[in-house]
Amino acid sequence: MEITSETLEHHWLPFTDNRGFKREPRLFVRAEGMYYWNHRGERILDGSSGLFTSAAGHCRPEIAKAVGEQLQTLDFTASFMRGHPASFELANQVAELTPQGLDHIFFCNSGSEAIDTAIKIAFAYHLARNEAQRTYLVSRERAYHGVNIGGTALSGMVRNREAFGSLLPGVLHLRHTLLPANRCKPGMGDVGADLAEDLQRLVQLVGEKRIAAVFVEPIAGSTGVIVPPRGYLQRIREICTRYGILLVFDEVICGFGRTGEAFAAQSFGVAPDIMTMAKALTNGAQPMGAVAVHETIYQEVVNRSPQNVPEFFHGYTYSAHPAACAAGLATLEIYRKEQLFEKARALSDYFQAAMFALQDLPIIADVRGYGMLAGIEVKPGKAPGARGTELQGKLFDRGLHIKTTADVAIIAPPFIATRADIDTIAGMLRDALREY
Repeated sequence: MEITSETLEHHWLPFTDNRGFKREPRLFVRAEGMYYWNHRGERILDGSSGLFTSAAGHCRPEIAKAVGEQLQTLDFTASFMRGHPASFELANQVAELTPQGLDHIFFCNSGSEAIDTAIKIAFAYHLARNEAQRTYLVSRERAYHGVNIGGTALSGMVRNREAFGSLLPGVLHLRHTLLPANRCKPGMGDVGADLAEDLQRLVQLVGEKRIAAVFVEPIAGSTGVIVPPRGYLQRIREICTRYGILLVFDEVICGFGRTGEAFAAQSFGVAPDIMTMAKALTNGAQPMGAVAVHETIYQEVVNRSPQNVPEFFHGYTYSAHPAACAAGLATLEIYRKEQLFEKARALSDYFQAAMFALQDLPIIADVRGYGMLAGIEVKPGKAPGARGTELQGKLFDRGLHIKTTADVAIIAPPFIATRADIDTIAGMLRDALREY
């Protein structure tokens, strides 16, 4: 396709300055391993695993082969009152990775759908237990839980919700845990565990049996990598357990090895009741999301329902799509065969040291990180977010792809990265940041 203002006009890009993009388009046309290639034929090092998706690197032939064979065998069947073997096999394999007890898997098509599914599961569970008065949901400031109505209502990022109103009633927000006392400290900060007491205050405000679920990103990723203070998640878990509140971990970014374990729940030693996932589940090769649900929740919903009718009136046309299941199975096989979670864990100290070394630059406001995920926050320019957007463009033109949110550069390399790749990413960041 010829790249002109006319050929680019009809696609309304998401989360994009469409007018700016169409004046100066940046397009990818090919990918392999650690790299993209743009429409000018220039190679771009992928510093953010696509969008936290391609942990095993791009265009893995094993995944392409599995998807192609599936499409030539069984291209589509809905999962309503029917099924196909690959969905059950994928659920079995995902359940082997999730924390103990979270062994019932509901498939959807994205992290956003996973969050809205988790909301419905929470309400269905409490209804089955004759506690339908539990209508409140709790999220956090600076949270990102996707862009469907439920996830947007949970959002704590103002720009993601200001144009749309409240969307859902009864959503309460805890304070965020981004504290000056933890600035430029690797891993979990020492200050801020007491912020978990916000949940205790909300229980006292609305009633001990009124909150259905608390939604938490173990590491708040899209907002700019906010790592929880030491003891914070444990205290949230304690309060939820005490008052019968379901704890939902949003592991769409953290899941599948990003923190060094299969899920951040295991890295931080805190087990949720429900867990959402997507992105790296299929290495980004096919759209897919999933919700892992604890055995007790599944049994409560299923066994309290009448016989011979669906127990949970929810699902999507493309839930457990055969091609997506094939991609998921091939992806999990790569993770196992190449021990990519273990490789990520082994590389994380080197990666974090390289990112935190950038704090000597005058433009740096903060550096945060855990595992193979880091946020480099720069001092704001004339308007909030303007400098981050400019930095992303500068890095792209230098040959490095990253994600930025506001004035934070988010770095999340594929797990196939080498120390040399980390050095290259750090060097390109340093060169670009020196210009400020």
